[in-house]
Amino acid sequence: MSLPLATRIGVVAPASRINENTAERVRAIGTEFGADLFFHPQCFLTCGHFAGEDSMRSDAFVEVANNPSVDALWWARGGYGANRIVGNVLPRLNEVARHKLYLGYSDAGFLLSALYNAGFRVAHGPVARDLEREGGQAAIARALRFLTGKATLGDLEPSVHDGLPLAAFNLTILSHLLGTPWEPNLASHILLLEDVSEPMYAVDRALFHVTSSPGIRKVAGIKLGRISDVPPNDPDFGQTEDQVTRHWCTVNAIPYLGRADIGHDAENKIVPFGAGSPELS
Repeated sequence: MSLPLATRIGVVAPASRINENTAERVRAIGTEFGADLFFHPQCFLTCGHFAGEDSMRSDAFVEVANNPSVDALWWARGGYGANRIVGNVLPRLNEVARHKLYLGYSDAGFLLSALYNAGFRVAHGPVARDLEREGGQAAIARALRFLTGKATLGDLEPSVHDGLPLAAFNLTILSHLLGTPWEPNLASHILLLEDVSEPMYAVDRALFHVTSSPGIRKVAGIKLGRISDVPPNDPDFGQTEDQVTRHWCTVNAIPYLGRADIGHDAENKIVPFGAGSPELS
């Protein structure tokens, strides 16, 4: 998978806002990689939980995606809200948008799924706000190397190098995508899953839903990323994330292929959707 060199990267916030100080720090890091980062003003709006009203977030995404002077589109952060705009965004994207690279994770999965189904080039990986995490500078550097065509072996989730078609999602987001027009077509893909801040019973419930889906039962296998910051529950669920994933894969005859190096943390590795590895520097 050969990627173009992105020198101007547009950043939008399809869900929640990003702090302006964080954006400035990320922009400064971008210069070290020869990248001109443009944070759309929408990233700093506030409308309750969201970075602006639905129409504002939709318009910003379309504006940046359709702009021929922008080489890639990067998510400012996750949060919640991309599902509210996906139906308004996709029909408005032009041929210019089709030639960009799109990078994000978590709530970004709603748009990544729809874009991938439509033939766009997308990847699961760090967002700009990850700079605020412990060790976040490494996550930002990883994302910028990828976006500027300078990815190293260690920037990519190891499964990428097997050459099989891949896709990666937050488990809860994927569960909510199923049955919608934006459900990803993952036949013959290796599916990588991660989640954060969900009780283990909720992880179990989401895995029941995902692995029971007729579309997901067509995958070539599932790999489990990190399930982090699991809240305690009374009574304790009594099983680990690995055990519940193995259980539901067995029930639905999906090969369980072990662990993946993705998650809601600074170590989150990049997973380009589809087959083939990017060129490495």
